[in-house]
Amino acid sequence: MHVLHMNKGQDECSYAKNSLLQKKIISVGSSMVEAAIFNILLEVQPKSMGVADLGCSSGPNSLTAVSQIARIVNATSQHIGLPVPELRVSLNDLPGNDFNDVFKSLPELYKKMKDEYGIEDCFVWGLPGSFYGSLFPACSLHLVHSSSSIHWLSQVPLGLVSSVGTHLNKERLYISKGSSMSVVKAYQQQFHEDFSLFLKSRAKEMVSRGRMVLSFMGRLSTNPCADEACYHWELLAHALMSLALEGLVEKEKIDSFNAPYYAPSPQEVKHEVENDGSFVVEGVEAFKIEWDDGGSSDHVMLSSGNRVAKTIRAVVEPMLETHFHLEHELMDELFRRYAKIIDDCFTRKKLKYTNLVISFMRKGY
Repeated sequence: MHVLHMNKGQDECSYAKNSLLQKKIISVGSSMVEAAIFNILLEVQPKSMGVADLGCSSGPNSLTAVSQIARIVNATSQHIGLPVPELRVSLNDLPGNDFNDVFKSLPELYKKMKDEYGIEDCFVWGLPGSFYGSLFPACSLHLVHSSSSIHWLSQVPLGLVSSVGTHLNKERLYISKGSSMSVVKAYQQQFHEDFSLFLKSRAKEMVSRGRMVLSFMGRLSTNPCADEACYHWELLAHALMSLALEGLVEKEKIDSFNAPYYAPSPQEVKHEVENDGSFVVEGVEAFKIEWDDGGSSDHVMLSSGNRVAKTIRAVVEPMLETHFHLEHELMDELFRRYAKIIDDCFTRKKLKYTNLVISFMRKGY
């Protein structure tokens, strides 16, 4: 909770300069957001519409989803002949997020809403805190949206160290094909605990027949160790191990690092929803997105490996800094090696993530 945030600022390693992949992910989920808003306006007909964007981050994407939602609310209201509701928008992320950067962009957002969408009654504020728990008053939300966030767990799973203190996932940063079943089950258990708490929390906060659209890294395979879910972590572990072999990084530090991350399958999500009983899954879509779709527009001349490395670095560097205490030059070297490993992989095949977009309806009370 205290170390999970994107790289701040505006330099070449910042999330602000290396988040085109996440922007693309927001855009691919737009059809489900449109359907959700249509259903809310038609069925609930709110005069004041509560919206939450969970995991808003900072940088150019932080208000992309809000702007998209406002545009759809305006167009849909006109289409079905209803007044445009007042919008109450909560931007949520962990306390380490650069909310000041987000707030600086609000005047431009308000102007765009007024000039392009004709929306004057829109109120936006920030709410720091973990979405694995209560955040909002009861029955205050009509639409919950989240993109590129739910795959982050609330903590590193328990059970990754033996009773005698031995690390059980050595030379890895996340589960992979070489991980033991006990490691895989530890990650699955943490996902179960986190997502069930997430659903319980949102169920209290949402109105009856409210909608939720979640977009996150996942997998289509039933195997949690499939490459589509794990390979980017596995290659980063290879880069770290190459530093350890040269004495530049302590191997024990690699053995003791475990990413607070899990890429679930649609079946796992549906299972948690059925157990909770407060929601209905209305739609599931899966998109294959190439690893090198990220990076800044200034980086078009870079290799695929360098574009991927910049995108990943902008997300995971704060965690790596906290755990490994790497000097800036050594961090640069780590991601140079990571880029080289990825480039070698790209000579054999295009690597792709699986992004899931799932829509939910809050059942009636």
